[in-house]
Amino acid sequence: MDSRINGDFVQLDHKTCQYICDAVGERLQQSMRPETELSPRLQELMNELRRHDDELH
Repeated sequence: MDSRINGDFVQLDHKTCQYICDAVGERLQQSMRPETELSPRLQELMNELRRHDDELH
């Protein structure tokens, strides 16, 4: 893992960040019922994540 300490923050490499995001996503899927609708704010954040991810790939 290529991580660097910058002040109080640790910068993680892309692969580590992806693993963390995948793990969080899996936990969210397990804890949320399929019929549960996202709050407007959470839906907005999800859309922003998708746009950001599309820009990276």
